Amino acid sequence: MSEIPKTPENGEAKVEVVQNEEEEEKQETNKWLLCLKTNFLTLATVGGVVCGIIVGVVLKETVGSFSKREVMYVSYIGDVFLRMLKSLIIPLIVSSLVSAIASLDLSLSGRIAARAIAYYLTTTFLAVVLGIVLVASIQPGSNHGGGSNSEINTSSVQRNVTTVDTLLDLVKNMFPPNVIQACTQQHRTNLVPPMKTPNETDLYKWDIEEELVNGTNILGLVVIAIVVGIALAQLGEETKTLANFFHNLMALSMRITTWIIRLSPVGILFLVTAKIMEMEDMAMVLSQLGLYFATVMAGLLIQGFVVLPLIYFVLTRKSPITYLVNMSQAVATAFGTASSSATLPITIQCLEEKNGIDPRVARFALPIGAAINMDGTALYEAIAAIFIAQVRGVDLSIGSYIAISITATAASIGAAGIPQAGLVTLVMVLDTVGLPAEDVSLILAVDWLLDRFRTAINVMGDAYGAGIVHFRSKKELQNL
Repeated sequence: MSEIPKTPENGEAKVEVVQNEEEEEKQETNKWLLCLKTNFLTLATVGGVVCGIIVGVVLKETVGSFSKREVMYVSYIGDVFLRMLKSLIIPLIVSSLVSAIASLDLSLSGRIAARAIAYYLTTTFLAVVLGIVLVASIQPGSNHGGGSNSEINTSSVQRNVTTVDTLLDLVKNMFPPNVIQACTQQHRTNLVPPMKTPNETDLYKWDIEEELVNGTNILGLVVIAIVVGIALAQLGEETKTLANFFHNLMALSMRITTWIIRLSPVGILFLVTAKIMEMEDMAMVLSQLGLYFATVMAGLLIQGFVVLPLIYFVLTRKSPITYLVNMSQAVATAFGTASSSATLPITIQCLEEKNGIDPRVARFALPIGAAINMDGTALYEAIAAIFIAQVRGVDLSIGSYIAISITATAASIGAAGIPQAGLVTLVMVLDTVGLPAEDVSLILAVDWLLDRFRTAINVMGDAYGAGIVHFRSKKELQNL
């Protein structure tokens, strides 16, 4: 059998084929390396959450109980990370809102704001309705008693207040008398028994005391930033130097943010581990509050993975799955920090760099969303209030359900973007159905964990909202 003669052309062809194959393999490897490099921080952040849960459970099962000092040592690194993130909240919110509004045409700003607020109010109300339907159908409170009430300290949530006072405080905080004070304190109304009739039980007849409590007045800062941005946009060239200052402050805040978020996997690992170590009795939590926990989780999952993606798909005709995957780092950070405001820098970065959202929209819609859009909090407050009513054997009328839906929506709007802020505003919802504030203690055992899940849903709602507003405003943005 004769051999095929090896000519120079054949040899060169074989070499070329081998080189092409090697080049394709090299390109494929580079793609994987690029993908891994691009998503490394996201994967590391999710890994920090998972590792924190595993380490916390292992320590809890092997060692048992821990002292407060031991928990403090474990959470120390996470607390430092959280403090660094929180230090960026004020400069980021103020600069992003002022910068975004000042760079937009005022008529466009109004339309973007209208779209954002309409979306936020709609999704929040839908979350409340979903929560009411679930808790009324499953009735988790009918299967539990109030046994855990005496075992949990309630001093941190007891406050005498009416629904009217809470709503009025919400409006007052929108217009702070002192800009510097708004960075560190909020206004709050407190009721005290009248001296003449100390045994009076009607809170509406109690004496009114106004006080300042520690905490950033997010709503007040948002209103101030919006007013300043509108003024800069109207004055135009006359205040260009001041507008550039806020643009530069925004760029500076984002650069510092990129440094801090590189520490997020480690910080979140220690935060989650310490929280699990704080649990006194995991078995008690699962046995007494398991159905309530499952009801809230079912509502959060439906809201986050059915309702919000469906709204996004209907309004944009784009894949909500791809959009959410690109936001995974922000969602994981929200779970780890339990603060939508602290997660704001990372949320903005994910939207702009991974989802291609126009910075003018992201930096305008997200700070507003972080202040008023609390889908997870609204859903949780509606379920919690009705659950407590079921535990106490209180029959609720249709009017009570309607009142809860309205109050839970308003209370979630007033909830600051800090850990467990919804626990405080829940008192307002309890007042709607005539339940005392100390009944919040019935759910404290699992609230720390649910708070992390509902914060993640809050951030997802903000992100989807920014994507919808960006899509609907695309033509107008191109004309600028």
